[in-house]
Amino acid sequence: MTETMTARLDAPEIQQEVDSLLARMNLDQKIGQMTQGERAFVSPEDVRDYHLGSVLSGGGSCPGDNLPADWVAMNDAYWAASMAEEDDRLPIPLLYGVDAIHGNTNVRGATVFPHNIGLGAARDPDLLERIAQVTAREILATGVEWTFAPTLAVARDVRWGRTYESYSEDPGIVGAYAARFVAGLQDAPDEADVVACAKHWVGDGGTFAGIDQGDANVSREELERTHIAPYRDAIAEGVLTVMASLSSWNGKKCHGHRVLLTDVLKGELGFRGFVVSDWDGTDQLDPDYATAVELAVNAGVDMFMVPDKWKEFIGHLKSHVQRGAVPMERIDDAVRRILAVKFAYGLFDRPRPAERPWSNDPGFGSREHRDVAREAVRKSLVLLKNEGGVLPLDRAARILVAGKNADDRGHQCGGFTVAWQGTTGNAQIEGGTSIWEGIREASPGAVLSVDGAEAGAGDFDAAIVVIGERPYAEGMGDIRSAGATAVAPGSQIVLETANLEPYGSTLELAELHPEDLATIRTIAAEGIPVVAVLVSGRPLVVNRELESAAAFVAAWLPGSEGAGVADVLFGDHDFQGKLAFSWPGSPGDTVFPRGFGLTLSG
Repeated sequence: MTETMTARLDAPEIQQEVDSLLARMNLDQKIGQMTQGERAFVSPEDVRDYHLGSVLSGGGSCPGDNLPADWVAMNDAYWAASMAEEDDRLPIPLLYGVDAIHGNTNVRGATVFPHNIGLGAARDPDLLERIAQVTAREILATGVEWTFAPTLAVARDVRWGRTYESYSEDPGIVGAYAARFVAGLQDAPDEADVVACAKHWVGDGGTFAGIDQGDANVSREELERTHIAPYRDAIAEGVLTVMASLSSWNGKKCHGHRVLLTDVLKGELGFRGFVVSDWDGTDQLDPDYATAVELAVNAGVDMFMVPDKWKEFIGHLKSHVQRGAVPMERIDDAVRRILAVKFAYGLFDRPRPAERPWSNDPGFGSREHRDVAREAVRKSLVLLKNEGGVLPLDRAARILVAGKNADDRGHQCGGFTVAWQGTTGNAQIEGGTSIWEGIREASPGAVLSVDGAEAGAGDFDAAIVVIGERPYAEGMGDIRSAGATAVAPGSQIVLETANLEPYGSTLELAELHPEDLATIRTIAAEGIPVVAVLVSGRPLVVNRELESAAAFVAAWLPGSEGAGVADVLFGDHDFQGKLAFSWPGSPGDTVFPRGFGLTLSG
């Protein structure tokens, strides 16, 4: 599309369509459009009977054998139910949402791109737009239309378990990517486009101590300068939806923050699409669920992600309207926004999912798509050390490969891949290559020894040791004391994540995963130069590992195409990644500044 989605939302013909349909809707139909349930708790009959506007899949929630055809059939059934025209309902096509944040990774065989932290290091907005285009096509191949991406968090404390969803600690880098990713998702030709969702509004990357769903205790000026700024780029590009944050700003939850949702986002920034809540985000506003619903809708949330208790939500909202606690004007505004997005996207004009041209497209997980992901891996790698010019490696050299992350596609993909918290091993990441598999292809004589025990049994010229974290997602990825409820002084926030076991209590890799340093030292003790490759969702304190290795590469969470790592280690491509986050040493100390990154030439 040549015009932005904002222009389409404001087009007179779209507004006429919306006004005409809205005038025919009763209260049940309107509230239904504002309701989004999770597929495990919603049947096609529910969509029909309750006029539901949307259904989503949570992480790991999938139909049948989890193949594109299963998704197409599922959404086709939901669509057909939403389009049933009877005396008490109107045909309004359902919008289906998924967390395709680094590829359509809920689905078997999908192309899995590096997580955002790696893409931030690539410093390549053109690449970001191409990644978004590929992601859109793999979403459409499953008959789905909406992804909860891009994440525009500006992570300011790498203890946050969602740091890898942030492109950078620099809002300028995040903003430069925001518009291009939205354009790649929404503006593709030939109806190869999907609805984008900028998230999480706002300040989720700025919480005290990096605690997930915590409190961003910052001034309005700092909120604007750091956390709001990237949204301006996304809104200017016409992003159709925005997701509210589960975090708080100065002690008040964003889901109930009328100033942020209505006055700033919809007023000052001129956002014309609709605001969707995060997973059960309304619940945290008040112990009484009915009161929480009232607070959220009056604050400006338009569509409610209420996975399992959507019927309860509908009942409360209807009661609020009938007794005047929620004005009818607020309901009409929310529904008008939802309908405008559906019309602007062209959902009313598209055939049912089973008959759409991109459904079941053979390009899903194709070599063409994987080549884009492999390029992204190459460009995201950051070379932190190359003592004695050990890199690039010679393909004919005798190479030992070790480390727990060397042959583990699940670990290199990280969280939000197949399952919410990610997966371990190679079985569930179909069609890709582990880092070891890529090395073996580049250097057929290479030997794999996970713990490095083979170091003394052979005559090796160099070793590649792939170390780092295991997968995690929100809450369980935080670095904090178990059960910690620490928030900014004076805040009364109750943290839902406090009951989740954190990843650890320190950023020091040698304490989190002592086996990594042990493997490096075992091999180095044999006089073999070690190339350490760190797979992680954030910068970690790796002073001891850096000291023990001849070369050190930050590979982030590279996704399914681990062969991209070998492309650079063996010199087929040079390193071009630059740190998008400063690299920590001891507390308060920076070892490598943002922007650092060596090349093979020096």
